[in-house]
Amino acid sequence: MPAEGFVYVIDDDEAVRESLSFLLETADYEVRAFDSAQAFLDQLDGAPFGCVVTDVRMPGMNGLELVRALNEREAGLPVVVITGHGDVPLAVAAMREGVLDFIEKPFADDAILSALKHAAERGRSQSAQAGERNEIRKRLASLSKREREVLDGLVAGQANKVVAIQLGISPRTVEVYRANLMSKMRAGSLSELVRMALLGGSPD
Repeated sequence: MPAEGFVYVIDDDEAVRESLSFLLETADYEVRAFDSAQAFLDQLDGAPFGCVVTDVRMPGMNGLELVRALNEREAGLPVVVITGHGDVPLAVAAMREGVLDFIEKPFADDAILSALKHAAERGRSQSAQAGERNEIRKRLASLSKREREVLDGLVAGQANKVVAIQLGISPRTVEVYRANLMSKMRAGSLSELVRMALLGGSPD
C-alpha cells in the first residue's frame, strides 16, 4: 500500500485530472483518476479504502449527487470537493451531506494536500468506527425478540423491575435475559452494553 494511501480523483477536465494526479503522486499517494462520477461508482465495489477528490460541477452526475450516492451505499469514503467561485452554494450543500472540506479554484498545492491529510485522518477514524458498528449490528441481529425488548428497556435506563412489569415477566427472568445479552454482545459492563446498543442503532 502506498505510504499516504489511495486518492480517487474525479473530474471531467483531463488537464485537471492529470495535474492533480501528478501532484498527489509526488506526495506519495496512489492515484486513480476518473472522468465522471458514474465511472467511479461503477468500480467502487472492492476498491481499496481511500479519499475522494471530486469537482462539484460535472456533466451527468455532479459532485453533490456523487456524495449522496456514496452515502446511500454507506461507502464511508472521506470526500473533498473542488469548486469554482460560483459553485460555493453547491459545495456547502455537499458539506451538509457529509463532505469534509471544499477547495475553491484556483487553489495552491498545499491547500489540497492539507485537506487530504485531514480527510485521511478523519476517514481512518470513521472506518474503524464503521467496522465496530458492523460487528455490533451482527451481534444485535443474533438476539431474540425478548432479548431485544429487555435491551430496549436497559438502554432507556429502566431498572430490572420496571422492565419486568412492562414485559409481564419476573425480575429474575429479566436478570437471566440481561446475562444472556452481556454474553451475546460480549459486553463487560452495563455501560458498555448500552454504548454498543447506541452505536449499533436501536434494535428493531
